[in-house]
Amino acid sequence: MKANLLVVDDEPVERQTLTDILRLEGYHVFSVANGEAAVDFVRQNPIDVIVLDLRMPGMSGLDVVKVVNQMDPDIEIVLLTAHGSMETAIDALRSRVHDYLLKPASPTQILESVARGLARRRTRISAQRQKDAELTDDGRAIVALDDGTVIDFGRRSLQSGDQVVLLTPAEGRLLKIFVENTGKVFTHRELVLLVQGYATSQQEAPEILRPLVSRLRQKLAGVPALMDRIVSVRGTGYVFEE
Repeated sequence: MKANLLVVDDEPVERQTLTDILRLEGYHVFSVANGEAAVDFVRQNPIDVIVLDLRMPGMSGLDVVKVVNQMDPDIEIVLLTAHGSMETAIDALRSRVHDYLLKPASPTQILESVARGLARRRTRISAQRQKDAELTDDGRAIVALDDGTVIDFGRRSLQSGDQVVLLTPAEGRLLKIFVENTGKVFTHRELVLLVQGYATSQQEAPEILRPLVSRLRQKLAGVPALMDRIVSVRGTGYVFEE
């Protein structure tokens, strides 16, 4: 199946050039002109790789990266900039950007970077699926609660009575951590590292984690055995209460 790519650049000529290069390689390519439109598009459409301009009016490229990482950390991002510096490169790497290219990047550079990003994405998703499948060996892939609620971590689903709740990969990982560590207080940084797989600062971690916890709480709100059990620990992180 062809990969879905999103090109984000406020310069029409640059945006069209990138789109044409990637389409000629056989990808499904979409394009938008600013960061706000990129976030809206990702919210409604499956995307594998984003080719993203760093400097744009409104949301900057790094702002987009931070939001997309919260929405879907499996999306790979190639950041393009005409104003490279050590500081922006470090910021990009800290924000989990797959690659950082200086404009004007050649078609070969862009295609190779996208190909590497897709390969890394496939490897990571395959490893996660294998890990989920191996959970059956320790009996924790499926957890049955006292009220009959069943959590299937392999399929990332909850069943409570006639209700079925589906979880994203990040939501499933977060719930598994909580269920297996009831009563343990986790810091924001610990949870970001365990769920998303990368380290972040004490200041950034709550901002990264808060939307994920909010979405998981909303999904658990209709499951009596799980609702209201994710509790904020002021100034520290979260705990999954008994």
